Amino acid sequence: MEWKDAPSPEEIISEGKRRLGDFRGILPWLVLGFFVLVGLKGAIYSIGPDEVGVIQRFGKYIRLSSPGLHAKIPFGVEKVTPVKVEKVFKEEFGIKAVRPSTGSGYSSMDYPDERLMLTGDLNILDVRWIVQFKIKDPAQLLFAIRDPVGTIRDISEVVMRRFVGDYSVDEVLTTKREEIDHFAQQEMQGILDDYNTGIQIITIKLLDVNPPEKVKPAFNEVNEAKQEKEKMINQAWEAYNKVIPKARGTAEKTIREAEGYALDKINRAKGESERFLITLAEYKNSPEITEKRLYLETLQDILPKAKDKYIIDPRQSSILPFLNIGEKGAAKQ
Repeated sequence: MEWKDAPSPEEIISEGKRRLGDFRGILPWLVLGFFVLVGLKGAIYSIGPDEVGVIQRFGKYIRLSSPGLHAKIPFGVEKVTPVKVEKVFKEEFGIKAVRPSTGSGYSSMDYPDERLMLTGDLNILDVRWIVQFKIKDPAQLLFAIRDPVGTIRDISEVVMRRFVGDYSVDEVLTTKREEIDHFAQQEMQGILDDYNTGIQIITIKLLDVNPPEKVKPAFNEVNEAKQEKEKMINQAWEAYNKVIPKARGTAEKTIREAEGYALDKINRAKGESERFLITLAEYKNSPEITEKRLYLETLQDILPKAKDKYIIDPRQSSILPFLNIGEKGAAKQ
């Protein structure tokens, strides 16, 4: 290509204006297409199966949308905030965990002041618990409170401290844990409802209750002494329950036997006296018959006890002739 064939600056400018004019013809269509794409993207939104959408128009709450695909007014007129209403959230207290820090990101820290509590008998306990909750009213959650998680944590700590302070250290450690869980859940739910937070408490559960590390050895010694005391008391009651009821039973048996013996003797004496009186009356009426009857009754009692019986003639003056078995004519019956 020769230098003389090169376009001049005027020709280059003219060619540029011509091409720019052609582009200006399609530029409005390009801008319109861009806004249409942006509008379509902003108008269609999706809500997950475990969520509901909170619709705001110029910042004002309008309605809720169910799971699925929906349309809204684009270009920032309407805003959608998805809220998980089926998920169970959990907050842990007194447990070393990752939490938001004051700066950017998260930090793993231990919060001893959160878990150290004073009981009703002025003992200190290391209390660790969890709170599980769900969102029951997304609109209240977004617009009634500024920091839902912080509110839950503050209320839970206040409620738990109050109920732990109502019980003794032994009750919190052993028998009253479920009762504290139940009352704390009711109290916390009532406060959240008064604040219109839209949060439903599922459960509050004490996970671990221990004395602080610095006093744990002394606390364990006290518990061991109490356990030894309970053991000795139980052993004493066991020995008592073995000996005392047996002694009471033996005494009761002796008393009943004595009462029975006395009653038997009294009844026998009464019977003998009554029989004697009856016999005496009969004897006075007919002495000979009574004497004979008594004689026969006496023989009935004596004869069965005799082994050898000899019957002799009452007219014999001596029994010897009948016992002389060597002589002829002797008779033995």
